[in-house]
Order: sequence, then structure tokens, then C-alpha cells
Amino acid sequence: MRILKKILKSLAWFLGIFVVLLLLFGIYVWKVSEFKPPAVADRQVEQLQRQPLDSTAYTLGDNWLRKSRYGLFEMYTSGKPYERGVINGKLSRELIVSQEMAFTHQIRKMIPSPSYLKFLKYIIGFMNRDLPAHVTDEYKEEIYGISRAASDSFQWIGSNYSRQLNYHAAHDIGHALQNLMLVGCTSFGAWDTKTESGAMILGRNFDFWVGDEFAKNKIVSFVAPDKGHKFAFVTWGGFIGVVSGMNDKGLTVTINAARSSIPHGAATPVSLVAREVLQYAGNIQEAIAIARRRKMFVSESFLIGSAADHRSVVIEKTPDTLGVYDPHTDNIECANHYQSDVLKGQELNREQMAGSASVYRYQRLQELLQKSYPLNPAKVAAILRDYKGLNDADIGVGNEKAVNQFVAHHSVIFMPDSLRMWVSTSPWQMGAYVCYDLRKVFAMKGLAGDEEIADTGLNIAPDPFLATPTYAHFLQFRQAKMSWLDHLKTDVGQLAPNNPEYYDAYRLTGDIYLGQKSYQQAIAAYRMALTKVIATEAERKSILDKISKCEQAMSKAKS
Repeated sequence: MRILKKILKSLAWFLGIFVVLLLLFGIYVWKVSEFKPPAVADRQVEQLQRQPLDSTAYTLGDNWLRKSRYGLFEMYTSGKPYERGVINGKLSRELIVSQEMAFTHQIRKMIPSPSYLKFLKYIIGFMNRDLPAHVTDEYKEEIYGISRAASDSFQWIGSNYSRQLNYHAAHDIGHALQNLMLVGCTSFGAWDTKTESGAMILGRNFDFWVGDEFAKNKIVSFVAPDKGHKFAFVTWGGFIGVVSGMNDKGLTVTINAARSSIPHGAATPVSLVAREVLQYAGNIQEAIAIARRRKMFVSESFLIGSAADHRSVVIEKTPDTLGVYDPHTDNIECANHYQSDVLKGQELNREQMAGSASVYRYQRLQELLQKSYPLNPAKVAAILRDYKGLNDADIGVGNEKAVNQFVAHHSVIFMPDSLRMWVSTSPWQMGAYVCYDLRKVFAMKGLAGDEEIADTGLNIAPDPFLATPTYAHFLQFRQAKMSWLDHLKTDVGQLAPNNPEYYDAYRLTGDIYLGQKSYQQAIAAYRMALTKVIATEAERKSILDKISKCEQAMSKAKS
């Protein structure tokens, strides 16, 4: 009895010390994840107020925001870092709030457990504890200016400034934690003999999905900073990082995710590296120099198009290595694996090529390009909208192996020589591509209420596919899939019959039957999925594992 008391007393001491240490760690993480805003000397801009032109257009000095008749928000900001941040926030405050609502709502749906969500918040806070040290003063001031327009309703996540700064690393964190690969993009370029005019053309799909609401309000942002080049990029409320953009020197930047290891600490977010390239590089060598000096904590490819060099390269960067892929031809392609001599043999890259949809999609892209040369903007749009498999095979609508996966946040076409860019409109990249001439926009002096910003005469028409029965059936399938993802009652009759060549329709059907313990029907659906073109090896293995689980359950029931 005396020995038992000693053991219990020691255990109590151990548990007490453990609880205290856990509490101290929680306090430490809370402290380090709350970032102190940068000191700003000149705050006069805070006194300015936006002026409405109509219900969807505002001006603030020479700066402006308006919603176009195509559904895109168009915004112009200028000045010093904090100044343009505050102006951005004042012009687009409703978009900043709605974007954060959409993001946090989707995160809650993906992680419904409040306790796990809180745990994840502290883990991310700990991983990002040194984030401010890896972001330039310029961008911290700009983000701080924007954060003043953020809602106070999300203080449970962190202060307004801390949240907005952390959101710029959200792509990197989601990418690195278990390699979620929420970004699986496709990009390419051509010039000289591969285009109709010899001018450079680049196209990209930004296949990034965190809920339909997140992609609802896209902003085509035109920025005239006090330092560096003027530039345009496609973004969303509160986000100054770049995923697709072009500057007034005809230099373009787009990013494609690559396979990453789990990071050990914070570094510069990928989107802010791309932003720095867009703002301060005028040619390929300057872009490489900027990418080289910034430490990143995930792996990424930057497709750089340069009017000055009249060619394109892919800068491939891991947390510790940089490689440059230059095909030395007049065309270039990029998916989600590395191609440079420096990085193509990397173990993680070999795993990515063997197990993901990247190589198949890359081959399909090359197939489409060979059939389409010489390129023009309309042909580029057709490639970006293609949803078929190799040799035009029907692999189901929405397959990750297709160039068009029907998850794109946006799609863009660039012509750097003429400083024109085409931005897609909803749904996904299937609506009209709206043309913008950067020379025209940056020559504007303020905004008149009825002024057309886009060069609509050069727009690319919506895809005729939107009027087909196949598309109507796909929407029915997708609605059923979204219901299942939202844990709502789902009619299996709306899945496979509406998308009969898509493996995931049968996988979802199997999951529903498995949840109902209808094992025989689940096995039949899973086996049908295995006869289709499956996007990744991990998904194939998952389906096989579920078949085994069903068979074991049936065997156990019989015994």
C-alpha cells in the first residue's frame, strides 16, 4: 500500500509538471504567434475616405475599385507601402471581410472539431512564429494597412494584423502539412515559330480550391508602387501576394506547387517571393536573383515569361536548392513536378512524378499544344479549358489528370510584348476571358463612373460546352458531391449516372454504401472505380484498402 501511494504521488507530480509545461508552451505559442505591427510614421492616409460612384464603384483620390459587368472586381492602388495598403483596405473592405468569412467557413467544414481546430491554430502559430523576420518591411507595412479594414469578428484566430500576415503563408502551410496539394496548376508558354505573330503567349490555370465562396469575388489588381515596376495580378480580398501577374516591363510570374517535405520553421511565403519578382524584376536574370536570395519553406515552380529576353524559363526552388529549367526551344510547359537537371532527380520529385497526376497532365498538355501550334489567345483558352485525357479519352469531367479540372480559382493568358492579359470569368475558366491592356490602365487618371477598363473588343467568348447536356449532368453530379462533402443526405443516383467515366463518382458511391454498411454494393462501386482512369496512386490504394475493409466486415459478419 505504501509503495502504491508513492507511485500515485509521483504520477501526480509528473502530471502536474506536464500540465504546467503544456500551459507554458501554450502561452509561449500564443505570444509568438501574435505579431507586433510595424511602426509607421506617416498615417495621414487614414483620414481619407472612399467616395462612391455607384453601388459597385468607389474612388479614393486617383485610386479606385469597381465591379465589371463580367463579375470581376477591378482595383487600382498607388503610393507608399502603408498608404496603398490602407487605400486597398478602404476600397475593398467588404471583399476583405467576405473573403475571410469564406476561408474560415471552409476551414471549419474541413476541420469540424473545435478542439482540433484550436490545436491546429497553435501548431501553425508555432510554425509561423518567425514569419515577420522573413517578410520585407515594405510588405509588412502594406499588409498592416490592409489589416485595418479587417473584421474584429475573427479575433479567436488572432489579431487583425497577425491573421492577415499568416494568411499569406496559408498556401505554404496547407501545401506542406501532409502535402495536401490544394494547388495543382498547369502553365505553359510559346513564342517565335510556335505563335501566329511570333509574339510570346503564356497561359495558366490556377487550380486552387478551398470552397466555391472563396473563388466568388476575384480582383484584377493594378498597382503603381512608389518603388519598382507597375504591375497587375489576379487576387482576392486582403491578399497582396502574387500567384498570376505581369508587370509593365512585360515580365510575367505564375506559380505551380511541387512536392515538399514538412518544414521546420517559417520562411518567406511563396506568393510574396512571386510578388517581389513581379515588382522588382525586369528580366529573367533579375527574377532568378530575387528567387535565389529568398529562403522558402516549401517547394515551388515559378514560370517566368520575359518580353525583354523574348523567352520563358521555370525557376524551380526548394527550401535549400534552386534550379532553372530552360528548354532552349520556343515553347515551355510546367505542371507539378521539376524538370531542371538540378532537381528532376530529387527523391520527392521522383515520388511526385510516379504517384501524382502531374506527368499525365503534362503529357496531355504537350499533346494539345502540338495540335494547336501556332498559338493565338483563343487557342490558348481552348487548351486551358480542355477536360479530356490523353488521345481525347473520356476520363470523366473534373478529373485531376485533365488540364481543366473544374476547380480553377482563375485562369490567365498573357501577351507580354503587347502588355495584354486575359482573365477568366465564372464558372471556373469556362466564362469569357476579359482582356486588359496594362498600358491603357496605367495611363488612366482616376475613374469615371461609366468608363470601361477592359478592352472588351478582344475578349474571348465563353466556352460552348456550357450549353451542352454533358455540362448540365456534371453540375448535377457536382451538387451531389458537394452535399456529400457537407455531410448532407446524398442521392447515389445523382453521382455515377451523371459522370459515368469519372472514377470518383464510383468512389463516392462506394463511400456512401460503406457508411450504410451495404458492403456488397460498396465493393461493386469501388471495383467499377478501378476500371476508370484514377488520378493518383494514393487514391487507387485507398480504394483497394476500402475493398479489403468491406470484405473483412462481410467475413466477420458471417462468422
